[in-house]
Amino acid sequence: MADTTHQASGQDVLHYDVDNHGFVHEEHHDDHEHHGNFITNYIFSTDHKVIAKQFLFTAIFWAMIGVGMSVIFRLQLGFPDADLSFLKPILGKWIDATGKLDKEFYLALVTMHGTIMVFFVLTAGLSGTFSNYLIPLQIGARDMASGFMNMLSYWFFAVAGLVMFYSLFIETGPASGGWVIYPPLSALPQAMPGSGLGMTLWLSSMALFIISTLLGGINYISTVINMRTRGMSFNRMPLTIWAFFITAIIGLLSFPVLFSAALLLIFDRSFGTSFFLSDIYIGGEALPNQGGSAILFQHLFWFLGHPEVYIVLLPALGISSEVIATNSRKPIFGYHAMILSIIGIAVLSFIVWAHHMFVTGMDPFLGTIFMFLTLIIAVPSAVKAFNYITTLWKGNLVFTPAMLFSIGLVSLFIVGGLTGIHLASAAIDIQLHDTYFVVAHFHLVMGSASFFGMLAGIYHWYPKMFGRMMDAKMGYFHFWATFIGVYAIFFPMHFIGVAGFPRRYYSHTAFEPFGLFTDLNMFISTAAILTFLAQFVFVFNFVYSMFKGRLAPANPWKSNTLEWTTPRFPGHGNWVGAIPQVFRWPYDYSKPGAKEDFIPQHIPYSETPESNLPFEEKLATLEKEQKSEGIKVQKEPETPKKEDDSENV
Repeated sequence: MADTTHQASGQDVLHYDVDNHGFVHEEHHDDHEHHGNFITNYIFSTDHKVIAKQFLFTAIFWAMIGVGMSVIFRLQLGFPDADLSFLKPILGKWIDATGKLDKEFYLALVTMHGTIMVFFVLTAGLSGTFSNYLIPLQIGARDMASGFMNMLSYWFFAVAGLVMFYSLFIETGPASGGWVIYPPLSALPQAMPGSGLGMTLWLSSMALFIISTLLGGINYISTVINMRTRGMSFNRMPLTIWAFFITAIIGLLSFPVLFSAALLLIFDRSFGTSFFLSDIYIGGEALPNQGGSAILFQHLFWFLGHPEVYIVLLPALGISSEVIATNSRKPIFGYHAMILSIIGIAVLSFIVWAHHMFVTGMDPFLGTIFMFLTLIIAVPSAVKAFNYITTLWKGNLVFTPAMLFSIGLVSLFIVGGLTGIHLASAAIDIQLHDTYFVVAHFHLVMGSASFFGMLAGIYHWYPKMFGRMMDAKMGYFHFWATFIGVYAIFFPMHFIGVAGFPRRYYSHTAFEPFGLFTDLNMFISTAAILTFLAQFVFVFNFVYSMFKGRLAPANPWKSNTLEWTTPRFPGHGNWVGAIPQVFRWPYDYSKPGAKEDFIPQHIPYSETPESNLPFEEKLATLEKEQKSEGIKVQKEPETPKKEDDSENV
């Protein structure tokens, strides 16, 4: 055999690595640890893993605030006559002398809850955490395409959060026009207290958030396209990466539209323009604005608003694909059908936005088109649900907390999706619009399902993120308390919604017909409080396990993807020495004839003759031929051991 190496572009050398089982790209980095000080390593870090943790910690903080807000306004809805003076140390003047929640602040709580949960938790928390953490690790890259841009994406998000957080403490209160900020309330600072400085800060915060999202999306797309390791074709990418990749494309195409809507809204508020205002009277006085249309803002908002549903849902579905396949010990059913369904959902998400606007006087023919397209989106969604169920069917199921949350996601996705069929029909939607039926629908299919996907991802990749295991018993309690609680909160809302119970109302006691639902509202609010308290078990488990949890094995779930081939505490650069080459798809679980029930992606077919299919035998032969064509066989030096080998098995 000729003693040669094959030089690639730059400093990459192609060689055969015995330890990693395959041909690999050797990148000549003297030190992947990138030693620095605390600020460069943990504050303004360019390491994708550190940035992912920053997104995760920030999202958990915002999740507790956002869910806490929902508990406060659920106290008002469930117990409208209760004395809430015990909240005065927290809410201050927003609890009046009689112990009642201020009506203006109630609207602000609803607005901020929706904004925080949709954007700061489900968008930044899911994509910011898991796209950052998993894309380089699962495709075999040292880092993101641009570490500096990645760092900026987090800090724009952090500053956006600071601006939004500051708005909670101003004299007139935070924005209170609903998370959809429809004009004219959002366009006229004098309309109500929550339309003033709070709305200005809301718009400023969202502009910063959108910049963060776009910086991140450009990075994710560039990394997936350009930085995959040798052998990692698009047909060998895990479904998590497909979901993150398509999500980033959706965000890159839709978020600029919301940015433009916010910019035009700022012009209307501050510079006397009339993009969204016309024929407005305040206190009997006509404003000079003419020619604008509030409906135009709705079109712009929902062109982002409906893709946003899938910006938060697709990453959760991608995470669940990986978790379900791993813990079913089966290949994912219909890999290519799953990819096509993700792409189909992405395309359709851009052409169904006006189903949110059936009550705006839309032409019935146009409404029929949007109704038809909305119903069609159920097809790729059903494909995903069918594939999850079929993967679970007759699998050797391992019920880890991550697996339970993934199965819970599938349940919520199906139940919430079925109610979406009702809202897709214009005739039915006109009756159900702005009732609690809509609240129940999107909290199940988008909010809770995506939140379950996020929790599944945390439980599954926690050992890789922190090198320790979370406590499983606390995880099981957290799942069952959350799963039962979510259904107890949102399932009854369908019934009161069908009866016409309106959303965003401060109190239902002023309307005699709605007095029938007093007990049901008390039940929903009690369930919300208990479910919120259960989340503190997760927070304790998360923090405690970081320091006191059992040390994690190198591959605790016996997964096939590349992130489990890195050291337990990977430095900046992920792999010490060579990056493994990929030879197979990521779902070779329980393959007939195999020695074990999983075969990692970096294991060549030439090493698994007992389980190879006929076409794989041809690939094994090709591997042997390539190995004998003068490529130097080189054994990598062993990774320096920083911990006892018995813990890293």
